[in-house]
Order: sequence, then C-alpha cells, then structure tokens
Amino acid sequence: MEKVITGLLLPFAGTALGSGCVLFMKRSLGRQLQRALTGFAAGVMTAASVWSLIIPAMDMSADKGRLAFLPAVIGFWCGVLFLLLLDSLIPHLHMNAEKAEGMPSRLARTTMMVLAVTLHNIPEGMAVGIVYAGLVSGSADMTAGGAFALTLGIAIQNFPEGAIISMPLHAEGKSKFRAFLDGVLSGAVEPIGAILTILFAGLFLPLMPYFLSFAAGAMLYVVVEELIPEMSEGEHSNIGVLMFSFGFTLMMTLDVALG
Repeated sequence: MEKVITGLLLPFAGTALGSGCVLFMKRSLGRQLQRALTGFAAGVMTAASVWSLIIPAMDMSADKGRLAFLPAVIGFWCGVLFLLLLDSLIPHLHMNAEKAEGMPSRLARTTMMVLAVTLHNIPEGMAVGIVYAGLVSGSADMTAGGAFALTLGIAIQNFPEGAIISMPLHAEGKSKFRAFLDGVLSGAVEPIGAILTILFAGLFLPLMPYFLSFAAGAMLYVVVEELIPEMSEGEHSNIGVLMFSFGFTLMMTLDVALG
C-alpha cells in the first residue's frame, strides 16, 4: 500500500516542485524554453500511452486472438471522445492564446489558464490510477516496476509543466505565492483522479484493457490538440521536436528498464 500511495503522489509532487520555480526565478520563461518543455512533455505522454497503456491493454486481450486489438481500439476512442467533450464544455485558455475555448464564460483569464492545465492533468491521473488498480488487483500484466515507471515519467514531465503554468500566471499579475498555489492546485486533480479511478476500476477488472486504452486515448488527445501545436507555433524551430524525441525515448527507456 505504501508503494501505491507513493505512486499516486509522485506526479503531484512533480507539479508542485515545478510550480515552485516561480518563487525563485525573476523572469518569465522564454519562448524557446516553453517550446522545449512542452515538446518534452508531449514525448513523455506519447511514449507512456503506447508502452504503459496500449501495449498492456492488447496483451491482456491476447485470448481474443486476431481481435485482441478491439478492446484497445474501443477504449482509445472512448478516451478521445471523453476529452473532446470536456474540452468543449470547460472554459479554458491555452498558453499564448488570446481566445478561450469551451463554453462561453466570464471567468478571469488566469482562472481559465489554470483550468486548461487542470484539463490536461485529468488523463494523467486516470492513467496512474488504472495502472495501480491493475497492480492492486493482482493482474499478471501489471508489475510494480512498470507502474512506477509510468508515475516517474509523468512526475518528470510535470516538473516543467508546473513552471509553465505558474510563471505565466505571475506574468499576468498574480503574486508569486498565488501563482505557485494555483500551479499546485492544477496538479491536485491527478491524485484525486487516480484514487477515483482505482475505486471504480477495481470493480471491473475484466474491463481493464478498456480502461488502460481509455487513459491512452485521453492523453494522446491532449498531446495532439494542445501540446504539439504549442511547441510548433510562431517562428520555425526544431527545439520542440528534439525535446519531444528526448521525452519519448526517456519514457520508453524507463518503462522497459523498470518494467
């Protein structure tokens, strides 16, 4: 149980530590650095979706023979459509954007920036929760090393994400402490989402492949809809692609080496 608690809190700790950068740094993040950090996060999330979620989902469905892909495909699309629904309903403002997305709202600009990051963190919390649900339930396809690799990878990419949200909030006029607090709160959805996922997924162990691929679809929706456009916008630069590749290979290495 101690390992489970550590695994659930590790990604949140990454966000909190990254948000703390605003307390010590005097300037906002440069555009190139933002691209690099966003690309890195996208690479980690993409690799985690494949190695930690989709591949295990298909392995669990191996008894279906040629149809082993079916639960992964169904779950993946459910995850994509779920995030599409949230993206359409929740008012939020992406980094460097002028126009908010979601339903019309009179929320403050900074509040919608926090909601954008919170929306981004939901699938990560679900991913951690479903992997640890499989581990707790004794699934042969889930190992402690593999679960830890996923949480460690997400925690690593959450550190720059924490800085990416807290420093722009400070630049928008919030005090350093309030920007730090909002950054921390944006990451609180991860352990909450993970705990809720464990509670529900534990009741439906036969549906584990669907849950795993659901989390993968939700994460890749965020990567394609949000992170890749942000790492590529503005003047042409290859830094986002290079950091995407670094994040991808780092997460792949962690999953194989620790799993």
